Amino acid sequence: MRFRTLSIYLGLICVTVVMLVGIRAVQKNLDAQVAEHRLRFTGQIKNAPPLVVFTTVAMGSFRGLVADLLWLRADSLKTKQSYYEMVQLAQWITDLQPSFSGATAFLAWNMAYNISVTCSDFGDRWRWVNEGIKLLRDKAIDYNPDDPKLYKELAWIFEHKLGNVMDDANLYYKNRLAVDMDAIFGPRPDWERMAAAPVGKKAFLKSYPEGAEGHRLWTILAGAGIADYDQLYAAFSISAPELPAAARSALAGDDKLRDELLYYLRAELLRDRCRLDSRKILELNRKYGEMDWRVPESQAIYWATESILRNPEKRDINADRIITHALYESFKAGKILTVDERNFETMIVIPNLALVDAVYKTYTDAQTYHDGEGEFYSSFRTARINFTKEAVTILYNYGSFTKAEEYYKRLVADDGIQKKEEADGKTTYYRNLEEFVMAQWVEIISTANAKQASEIISGLIFRSVNYMLYNDQDAAVANERIARYIYNYYVKNIGNTERMKIPKFTEIKRTVVESCMQIFPPALVEVLKAKIAAEQAEAEAENARTAPAAARPAAGK
Repeated sequence: MRFRTLSIYLGLICVTVVMLVGIRAVQKNLDAQVAEHRLRFTGQIKNAPPLVVFTTVAMGSFRGLVADLLWLRADSLKTKQSYYEMVQLAQWITDLQPSFSGATAFLAWNMAYNISVTCSDFGDRWRWVNEGIKLLRDKAIDYNPDDPKLYKELAWIFEHKLGNVMDDANLYYKNRLAVDMDAIFGPRPDWERMAAAPVGKKAFLKSYPEGAEGHRLWTILAGAGIADYDQLYAAFSISAPELPAAARSALAGDDKLRDELLYYLRAELLRDRCRLDSRKILELNRKYGEMDWRVPESQAIYWATESILRNPEKRDINADRIITHALYESFKAGKILTVDERNFETMIVIPNLALVDAVYKTYTDAQTYHDGEGEFYSSFRTARINFTKEAVTILYNYGSFTKAEEYYKRLVADDGIQKKEEADGKTTYYRNLEEFVMAQWVEIISTANAKQASEIISGLIFRSVNYMLYNDQDAAVANERIARYIYNYYVKNIGNTERMKIPKFTEIKRTVVESCMQIFPPALVEVLKAKIAAEQAEAEAENARTAPAAARPAAGK
């Protein structure tokens, strides 16, 4: 009997030891997952509203259970395509588990990508993409300001979802973003003055105190019916990017004070609505070149940079890829000429040539850091070579001939890209920059039919006309020169049969100019007519100077 009792006790002890060892192993695994996914709540969350503080403290461990139920509800709503309730659920889940950034990143991605594409209306798609952006930017990052993953996810949405062309609504997204940014800081913001303005209401009121003994600004604005800061800011949020009419009228005699107020309000509204800091924007402009902050790539660079700054190693290959690719795309099409809220397809975007050196340097630095300076098979090296090839052509096309020559020489010296063709074991080379550029265009035109060739030539002439209107004579001349070269090549090598013939160059140009006069605003049409008249007068004068002496009219006649 005693032996049996001892055996039972011994068995129970063995089972207990085994269970303790098992529990220890499971606990160790759970601790690793908690640390990896940042699931443990430790103290006060930064910037959290009172409701979030209450739920995270008062509910304790039950927060996870409630959040799980909300996840199940959200999944069932997705299956039923009941999407609108999911926005509120996503916000609740974020509030219940504010430090679980992976969950918030997934919810934002789900809205921006999965849910948005189920909508056929572009406006509805934009609302879902914007909800995903706001969940990350306005909630998750406020709760987790030191989490690099959230910044990187936000950068990816701007760079890929808005900047790329994979979504049919991408032009609508770009237009909406540009319109929204225009409504905050206007098409030509002064970043230096916005960066120099006070940061936040408290700092502003320290510089411009309210009250009877305060700054004279409030005495002036009181006469215009603006009593205090809150009323001023509320009025500006409606009238932006300009001051409210009453404030403009009251400050008409004091340009300095008016501008100080204007640039502060623009910078503050940008922080409130987009979480963008004018001081950091100014730093990025100085680092890379003047960027247009109405295009999505600029904001992708901003958020990817913020991600790197919060990374313990201060580098991240994926964030670097976002920055290099966004810079590349900004160089190719990162400057907005015109934007129309009513017609998103009419937005005109051109290359931002000022970024060319920054793109090349960024690719080189990323290759050196991530792959080694001498690494031949490197994704960053390949991207740099492809960029340099395209940069040469774009710089030439837009009249920046000196810079195009510089990058052509760099392409030849650094990467050996000077081979033209190989035949019978014999290698020939491009003789100069112009031959290289024209060869790129020949490659495009060589497979074109008559309609495509006419469209390419017409497009280049149209671009030339636009640059002439904007007083960029070099770019205008370069585009017409390329159009003539392509026309002559096509006529000689492809369009020499009846089926492949295209109209004469003068007819194509006349058609393009006439269509421009029909679609351009009246003011631009008048400018175009004046420039064409001046061009014709100059051509006639040149013909008169170069005509043979016998063909010139006799003196006095």
